[in-house]
Amino acid sequence: MSRIQSTFAALAATKKTALITFITAGDPAPELTVPLLHALVAGGVDILELGVPFSDPMAEGPVIQRACERALKFGISTRDVLAYVHEFRKTNTSTPVVLMGYANPIERFGVDAFIAAAKEAGVDGTIVVDYPPEECEEFAQKMQAQGLDPIFLLAPTSTEERIEQVAKVSSGFSYYVSLKGVTGAGNIDIEEVAARIAAIRKHVKLPIGVGFGIRDGATAKAVSQVADAVVIGSRIIQELENTPQERAVEAVQAFVSGIRQALDS
Repeated sequence: MSRIQSTFAALAATKKTALITFITAGDPAPELTVPLLHALVAGGVDILELGVPFSDPMAEGPVIQRACERALKFGISTRDVLAYVHEFRKTNTSTPVVLMGYANPIERFGVDAFIAAAKEAGVDGTIVVDYPPEECEEFAQKMQAQGLDPIFLLAPTSTEERIEQVAKVSSGFSYYVSLKGVTGAGNIDIEEVAARIAAIRKHVKLPIGVGFGIRDGATAKAVSQVADAVVIGSRIIQELENTPQERAVEAVQAFVSGIRQALDS
């Protein structure tokens, strides 16, 4: 059983919803990435998504685009991201870390080499936005052979065929994008999300996390009534943008603590 699977099993046993958060590696400064990961865990986060900076992050809204641009100005590479995970693992061996990004850096690294390096660093899974599941059976099998979980996105526009394909190749959890748009955009229609998740559950037996558009405790709590996990990213990046760097770690921990309290209330 992978770390992701174990985490969801433990949360299900206590009837808790997983809190998953996203930050971009290297943003707002390279030396803050590992302290931020630890602060997120201290604030009650169950699974960490660490963004791999990329020059054309097509699924991201302006907030995460800016985070990628800042990180790339520091020259943050895929190897740097893996080094952050390795450093984090020196003192945390239990919290799952999922790398989220795009195909180009993985293809440039080399798929086999990337999977081996991710395994060695202590990564638990990947979300590769532009890897369509119907073209990723080999990638998924190679990941799973190393105990890593390939996680795929589903959207309001996903067909039944696409849902079935995700069910076939994914593991760990499935990520439902609640909006027809980019990260950080719009407001969530909880009734629509509930209906879509019910349809997805007919085919996908994994836990389902919901992201894009969750910005506060009230929305997170509402989503938790229909999903196994809530995912927050852009709102955390905004917290980093609006806080002096010397207070960034403290501010992010305080913010996610509030979300955790809302989920548990």
